[in-house]
Amino acid sequence: MIKMRIILWMTILIAIGCGQKEKMKEATRPSEIVNKMMSTDKSKRPDYAIKAPDFTLRTVQGELFKLSENRGKVIMLNFWGTWCGPCRREIPDFNKLHAKYQKDGLKIVGITITSGSAKNILDFMNDWDMKYTVLITSGSAKNILDFMNDWDMEYTVLTDIDNNETQKVTSDYGRAIGKPITGIPTTLIIDKEGYIVKGYVGPRSEEVFYKDLQPLLSSS
Repeated sequence: MIKMRIILWMTILIAIGCGQKEKMKEATRPSEIVNKMMSTDKSKRPDYAIKAPDFTLRTVQGELFKLSENRGKVIMLNFWGTWCGPCRREIPDFNKLHAKYQKDGLKIVGITITSGSAKNILDFMNDWDMKYTVLITSGSAKNILDFMNDWDMEYTVLTDIDNNETQKVTSDYGRAIGKPITGIPTTLIIDKEGYIVKGYVGPRSEEVFYKDLQPLLSSS
């Protein structure tokens, strides 16, 4: 009888241990960040939130931007390219969000992917099954600024300081979320304390973004 109880307790403990391991796996899967809504209590940081890596890049106007110096703001970090059709589709919605909610603590930050070699762009087009013509815009600050003016982009757009810093930041964030950032647009929401709490791969509408931003903004 005692032996049976011991076996029963060991079975229960093993089951609990396996359950906790599975829970830990769930909490660290990229899918917990990408395309998952926050917990039912949306004012509470989800348990799968990840500390956002700090970085410094240059704005297209020539100023340095350091992520940690923007603590206290809700950051929408958008990995994009001027040559990316789905990225362009999001720009009008980003413009609306910026105009409406910057006063409530929202800061939209675009990291311009400048490693736009013909092969990389072709691979991207194949991934997205893009059959239409894609024109490549040079990644120089002036050309990006011209592009921003054409698209009325008022929010912050970042590029390299000297050479390839944007690639390093993209790589660092891929490691942080446990999944390389290969598809753009990829957008991450970072809360006021600097934690990644939500992510999207592919374009989304203003309404979808605001649904997740609203609980984090100061007017909520």
